[in-house]
Amino acid sequence: MTRTTPPRPVDVEAVFPVLSAHRRTATRLHPRQGVATAGESSLAGPLLWPADEPWPVCCAVHPKGKGHRLDDVRLERHILAAARGRDFSDEERRILDAITPGRHAPDLRDEAPLPLLAVAQLYTRDIPDLVGPEGHDLLQVFWCPFEVHGPARTLDVVLRWRRSREVGDVLTPQPEPPVAGRKECVPTRCALHPEQVVEHEYLGLLSEELQDAIADWEEGLLDAEDDDEDAYDSSEPRSYDTYEEYEAAMARARTEEEYEVDYMGDLSIAPGWKVGGFASWHLTDPARVDCAVCGTPMPPLLTVDQWECGGGSRSWLPLEDRDPTDTPDVIGPDVIDPDVIDPVGVYLGRGSMRVHTCPADPEHPHRLSFQ
Repeated sequence: MTRTTPPRPVDVEAVFPVLSAHRRTATRLHPRQGVATAGESSLAGPLLWPADEPWPVCCAVHPKGKGHRLDDVRLERHILAAARGRDFSDEERRILDAITPGRHAPDLRDEAPLPLLAVAQLYTRDIPDLVGPEGHDLLQVFWCPFEVHGPARTLDVVLRWRRSREVGDVLTPQPEPPVAGRKECVPTRCALHPEQVVEHEYLGLLSEELQDAIADWEEGLLDAEDDDEDAYDSSEPRSYDTYEEYEAAMARARTEEEYEVDYMGDLSIAPGWKVGGFASWHLTDPARVDCAVCGTPMPPLLTVDQWECGGGSRSWLPLEDRDPTDTPDVIGPDVIDPDVIDPVGVYLGRGSMRVHTCPADPEHPHRLSFQ
């Protein structure tokens, strides 16, 4: 199904023409739970992986047999989704109570090779901003689901570029690790609905003069809204017969609150899983991410994000996922499907991870950054 990001609430380049020099396209992946085929772009497999090629493994020495069973993670998510809006049945509660982390693979030695977890499969035909080595049309992303690698104690991410036409028989079944260090390292299987959008540079990386101009403009928008709210309402306050009627009226009022537009939330960087675009540095100071081989600045190739959109970025919610009563400027925060907001179930770092690659040579080692 197509996903369509609404036009931005404000044409920010019309307000600040200089921002035309700070624009870049990104492809929002719009993952939604569902199973794709090996010939399609997807998250969590199945992959177009050759039957005669070894599956990538983690050979680093670290605890590998203790954690969360992948089957348990998937079962728990299924039960929680099925029971949304109602109480758990006795059987569901019994199953959930029995799901616990532990040494579920006691024979798996710390030094043994561990199959990596299939995370993403992306075809260049689907994703305009996906650029890799010449002649390669398919990117496959894996990681070890234990955050223990390197000085920063993070995931070990592996990228494999290939020519899809050269793949013959596809490997089936496809390996996966028996356990994961955290449930949030296990992606839910999702089909993708790619859509290209325009982004603008992170606010803190613009010139101080432009930052100040944007801040003054945003303050002017807030002042105008405050003037509207201060207008005297001579109508009598409404009374309600029951508390339930009052709560329903308050819920309607919350959905009708005017959305406050700002540069960071609405006009700059798209939320969610995406390819290309800019990196957001909303939790830390901006950091240089340069290629360790040639020193070229490395833009993000893939952003792994917890949220498809959040409280400060609701205007990015696709039209197809909105409540029929919503308008482009009024989006009810209480009516958005949780499976739209967090379809993948992955939470890395403090919410997001970026995989950066070298534009001079995509085969140079990639780097990670977290927010």
